[in-house]
Amino acid sequence: MAAGSRPCGVTATCKEHMKTTDDLESLSMVILGHVDHGKSTVIGRLLADTGALPEGKLEQVKELCKRTSKPFEYAFLLDALKDERDQGITIDAARCFFKTGKRRYLVFDAPGHVEFLRNMITGAAKAEAAFLVIDAHEGIKENSKRHGYIASMLGLRQISVLVNKMDLVGYSQERFESVKQEYSEFLEQLNIRPVSFIPISAISGANMTVRAPEMKWYEGHSVLGQLDAFEKEKPGTDGPLRFPVQDIYKFTASGDDRRIIAGTLRTGTVRRGDEVIFQPSGKRARIASVETFNRPPQETAEAGQATGFTLDCELYLKPGELMTRLADLAPEVGSRFRANLFWMGRAPMIKQKTYKLKLGAARVSLKLVKVIHVLDASELTTEANKQQVDRHDVAECILETVRPIAFDRIDAVRDTGRFVVVDNFEIAAAGIVLESLHDQASTLGDHVRERELGWTPSAISTAERNAAYGHGAKLVVFTGHDGTRMDLLTAALEQRLFRSGFKTYCLRWGNVIRGLDADLSREKDIRDEQLRRLGEVARIMADSGQIVVTAVTGADESDLRTLEQLNQPTEILFVQVGTPDDNASRAAVRISDSETVGGGVDAVCEALKRKHVILDYCI
Repeated sequence: MAAGSRPCGVTATCKEHMKTTDDLESLSMVILGHVDHGKSTVIGRLLADTGALPEGKLEQVKELCKRTSKPFEYAFLLDALKDERDQGITIDAARCFFKTGKRRYLVFDAPGHVEFLRNMITGAAKAEAAFLVIDAHEGIKENSKRHGYIASMLGLRQISVLVNKMDLVGYSQERFESVKQEYSEFLEQLNIRPVSFIPISAISGANMTVRAPEMKWYEGHSVLGQLDAFEKEKPGTDGPLRFPVQDIYKFTASGDDRRIIAGTLRTGTVRRGDEVIFQPSGKRARIASVETFNRPPQETAEAGQATGFTLDCELYLKPGELMTRLADLAPEVGSRFRANLFWMGRAPMIKQKTYKLKLGAARVSLKLVKVIHVLDASELTTEANKQQVDRHDVAECILETVRPIAFDRIDAVRDTGRFVVVDNFEIAAAGIVLESLHDQASTLGDHVRERELGWTPSAISTAERNAAYGHGAKLVVFTGHDGTRMDLLTAALEQRLFRSGFKTYCLRWGNVIRGLDADLSREKDIRDEQLRRLGEVARIMADSGQIVVTAVTGADESDLRTLEQLNQPTEILFVQVGTPDDNASRAAVRISDSETVGGGVDAVCEALKRKHVILDYCI
């Protein structure tokens, strides 16, 4: 059969498939495989043989090939980028749409070239099923195995293997069975059991839409038949509620005082009145209303919807929190976890460097703590004691974020068990969470222990300083959400202490931002670095015997815990300003909104007396 011609009987079959009903279900799938094994040709052939192409498109592409003296390829129907046609490889995860009598399909043509694995993962992560294409003549290649591993890592459960280019091996059943056995043994090690192996010739159309007479020995599905045999994934509404908070919108116009918690519901359902909890902050509330754009409030929302919520009480929340229903399976909360990741970065992943983790709506700094082992995805052999993760390595690692986040194990909730790692503003890795390690030591704790072990004490003892200064050392931290009021209080306290003869200094939050590295472009990066600098400087100043005063606006539990660790061994006196929040239990002093600045300073000085930092007769 000539290249480009349609196999007998396809036209009638396709007319039966192509119904015009609007209520068809949809299924997303990806085509994987080594470069030049025929992924794009498979899709191009399906588009042509199901009548999904625009009128005249096939003839247009054939005419283009004729003018440029190139043999016609069905892959050209997808290759929209000029350099893709020139090089004959798929660079982007091209998308196309077609439908059968059963459902609509969104198909991702994932790149097979090793340099574009990042794009391949992008396509595969969105799929419910996969075709994995292997060239019958060339056989199983490195990327055939690497793509199989990545499909396993991403949790793809429905995989059909297309043994392509059977025309090049004379439609040999023996060759087909040999490839099937070899690749089945490989996938078995990954706990993958393909739903089918299909011998095909995409260029001639054999077994694409109907069973081919050239391979009468094969009795399974055609490619089109296998598509319709794939099972549609159950909707995410069946899972526990997972709502990553993307932003908080405050309305003020026309008397509207709503604070809307906005994002996209990843799994589960939620209704007005449900009791929810936000992690990692642990803050609780009930859903007061379900909001949608340009529509009246709804009673419910479900997985896949971009929506918003108002709460029955005012909470100070930050983007990156994960909202769950109190009655549902709780997510993991912590800063250290064991994970599998596939590294695609140009430079290796190393322990000394800070990266960016993206999981759900969370964006947080990340470090590599330990490489447990690295897997050679083509041979499934492991290398232990490796100190870095090189490009195209699949590694089991221990990772740690600079602050706690909420996440799930991949075997519990897939959507919030996946993450990506960003290095130098590019996605460098995709990974899955295997286990939470929240009970293990932290990098910050290790740093503080090493710092204190190596600390060189002053020649002047603490007792001598206290006697000379007439007071002890202390870090006083004001917390709350009214930055202007806290600035007034810290300035007034510094003045009161100084005029009473104490060694004191107000360590301004904004001053520790000066000269921060240019790559700290995000607000959270800057805040984390500010906290670290503030804690380190306060430790030195407290060691010199001073009373250090500072204010941290919008501090959460993680911020305060970080300051406590960095300021060891000196204790912190926390002062809560304004409406009590979740950190109020730590506060030695609480200053209400109605209290004067002078009254607030008096209360802090009284607390310093109770803590024996200053003597009663000094003030």
